[in-house]
Amino acid sequence: MPRLRLALAQTDPVVGDLAGNAEQILAAARDAAAQGADVLAAGEMALSGYPIEDLAAQPGFLRASGEAVVRLAARLAEEGLGDLVVVVGHPDGPHSPRLLGTSNAPTAIAQNCASVLHRGQVVARYAKHHLPNYSVFDEYRVFIPGDELLVLRLKGVDVALIVCEDLWRDGGPVGRVLSADAGLLLVINASPFERDKDEVRLPLVTRRAVETDTIVAYVNIVGGQDDLVFDGDSVVVDEAGEILARAPQFREHLLVVDVDPEAATDAALPDAVRRVALDLPVVDERPELARDVAELPDDREQIWNALVLGLRAYVEKNGFPSVVLGLSGGIDSSVVAALAADAIGADRVYGISMPSRYSSDGSKDDAAELAERIGLHYSVEPIADLVTPIEEQLHLEGVAAENLQARIRGMIWMAASNSHGHLALTNGNKTEVSVGYSTIYGDAAGGFAPIKDVPKTLVWELARWRNAFAESRGETAPIPIASIEKPPSAELRPDQVDQDTLPPYELLDEMLERYVTQRQGREELVEAGYDPETVDFVTKLVDRSEWKRRQGAIGPKISGMAFGRDRRLPITYRPTR
Repeated sequence: MPRLRLALAQTDPVVGDLAGNAEQILAAARDAAAQGADVLAAGEMALSGYPIEDLAAQPGFLRASGEAVVRLAARLAEEGLGDLVVVVGHPDGPHSPRLLGTSNAPTAIAQNCASVLHRGQVVARYAKHHLPNYSVFDEYRVFIPGDELLVLRLKGVDVALIVCEDLWRDGGPVGRVLSADAGLLLVINASPFERDKDEVRLPLVTRRAVETDTIVAYVNIVGGQDDLVFDGDSVVVDEAGEILARAPQFREHLLVVDVDPEAATDAALPDAVRRVALDLPVVDERPELARDVAELPDDREQIWNALVLGLRAYVEKNGFPSVVLGLSGGIDSSVVAALAADAIGADRVYGISMPSRYSSDGSKDDAAELAERIGLHYSVEPIADLVTPIEEQLHLEGVAAENLQARIRGMIWMAASNSHGHLALTNGNKTEVSVGYSTIYGDAAGGFAPIKDVPKTLVWELARWRNAFAESRGETAPIPIASIEKPPSAELRPDQVDQDTLPPYELLDEMLERYVTQRQGREELVEAGYDPETVDFVTKLVDRSEWKRRQGAIGPKISGMAFGRDRRLPITYRPTR
């Protein structure tokens, strides 16, 4: 039985940084060659970054991407790495716009491709067939689909090559793998993280391995891109669906594994399958590789790591030196501060306490304690003297007076952002974003929202987990217990608590999960046992807050239904109730 040594590179590309992304792939190629690999595969669009969105419609960008592929092949050969077969994802074009059946937009000029590089040349290319048009994906609009399966013959083994969504869809290229009698199915991916997604992704990989009677090697990119987080979690499974190797989540990694696929046969190829044979050098017997199977952390640690990576990537890839946020002593700002410190280091985090005349001594003490526990930069800017003259001149009362306080606070941290180049973070969680429980241009002001896709009840859960994690390592727990245990309050009027105007958060999050994520309507919520008046109240809040969400900062997507890319509804909307 032939043996291949595979190297799967979890790289962290930046969209548009063709030179920098190529350097990542070259570094992985050097490492792979040093470990005796025959084949190196990087992820979907690893050369350009992903998603490229409407860059796919720019001919100049597509030409530059194509040139980068050719340069990468030449660089590999120049460095003595030409015998290593390198598979890399990138956009290809510009092509003449064309409509293939009903499977793509007639104006698309790009293809989502995987190129095979060997001995200084681009020797083969595969174009992604199935173009997703759901959730965060918009490929239907910007890419032309491929129509042919690529099979590489290497060292007596047939290796089928496909891209991401092609694995998820029945039929198409994955349906031809078995009839092509391939021994290995290599899949390059740019698959964003979602909570519990691995409960779907890994079973799919193992099922495809069994269905196609092949070893399946699945490589994914890693890192953050705007509001998306890619978790890596590359994996190799055998024909029986058993895991042979697995890379860790949320960090760059080169996964190297020996596989023993079935030998290639001379069976006739089915229609729409192309085979390319490559000569690989004969190598001496290689020492056995150590088994590399990473363990998945528990759910809360995965979510925390995703949020940290998303925030770090946004800060670093956009060139911010530091972040600033308001510290109220409450649970949301405490969790955001802890995430920021984990992401970029406490010395780059600036927290501002902005007490009003309604702020309790406990909240002020909790904010100061948080800053001390974490070690971040801390300052206090009281707002009472700023609020009073505006409040008196405009004769503000009630909600208008409350919102003024929030807007003064937002003005202060935005001024700090402008003065020092900090990225301003907002502290709003998914529950508040759902029901509009924030002040536009006030506490909603800022450039990035780290917990935007985290429901309030999960914020508490993550806070408790992060403290326990610190204590298990003999470190100081970052979040004061009082911030976790006290009733949440915006403290914009005397004795205010959130539950004055909202249902209990446990109940509210249940209803929002059904209404927002599961798309259940009023009748279904009432049938599920929720009070009709509460249902009407909550759904009305969600519907009428769309205008706020459209103007809000982006934040890391961790759920299957995040505001922004996933859920897009009209602002002007009059539902029948």
